[in-house]
Amino acid sequence: MTGRTAKASRASGTRIEGTVIAAHGRHYLVAPIDGSAMLQCFPRGKRSEVAVGDRVIYEQSSADQGVIVEIGERRNLLYRSDQFKSKLFAANLDQLLIVLATEPHFSEDLLGRALIAAEAHGLEPLIVLNKIDVETALPLARKRLALYRGLGYTVVELSAKVAPGAVHPQLDARLKDRATLLLGQSGMGKSTLVNILVPNAEVATREISTALNSGRHTTTFTRLYPLPGGGSLIDSPGFQEFGLHHLSEGQLERAFADFRPYLGKCRFYNCHHLHEPGCAILEAIDEGAITPERHALYAQLVHEASQIVR
Repeated sequence: MTGRTAKASRASGTRIEGTVIAAHGRHYLVAPIDGSAMLQCFPRGKRSEVAVGDRVIYEQSSADQGVIVEIGERRNLLYRSDQFKSKLFAANLDQLLIVLATEPHFSEDLLGRALIAAEAHGLEPLIVLNKIDVETALPLARKRLALYRGLGYTVVELSAKVAPGAVHPQLDARLKDRATLLLGQSGMGKSTLVNILVPNAEVATREISTALNSGRHTTTFTRLYPLPGGGSLIDSPGFQEFGLHHLSEGQLERAFADFRPYLGKCRFYNCHHLHEPGCAILEAIDEGAITPERHALYAQLVHEASQIVR
């Protein structure tokens, strides 16, 4: 995509550049780069490969609608997939912020998958442990996250609901001038966090919903919020699964930070790190350098990637 400037003219058929800030089904809300009013756009053709965060070219078809005719070159595209379908999260990201909580019990499987996705797509992961005011559940949550701290991942502890004033000092510098995707299971306090970080987030969400014509009964759609200090926060609906079917075996092994020191040291160059003799990964597990749980996740992901629907 060229760096053309959006023209003031809004005649039908005019090609304009903008950024996709919300998505619901085949409905997209696009903000023109010249700062004019957002409008609802639809992709050309039956297939939709547009994601929130995409820079697009659209042709205006009416005062408040347009047709997306081109998707700009992406730095990255984060999505989840299984053997049946895939779902786009967002494009052109810098960071993945994973919201966990002391309670309800967070899924370590989903955390592991989100970290693998971040590594595979060149994103910096940031783990937020919310609800640390629940003191009875805090020791176990910290114990479960000790492995990930040991792997070098940053864990920020906060209590968004009880101590909202501590959120900005802990997160603003980490979010400034970066495009961050926010992920979290239901019940982790993600909405509370968004409302603290983004002024008038609830108002903006209602406006976006109206502009998307998604109706008052639709509460789940991915949307981008500009941050006051620079950068953007992309909020995605609560996720209960995170398939990585699209990643190859080679991409998977490199996305495990604890595997990387041992890659290339196996007896066989095409080692799958599952049960082969002379496998450096399996030897590292025996020596305690890699946990069996991490290897079990790798084996599960390899198995999922091998499934083919016929």
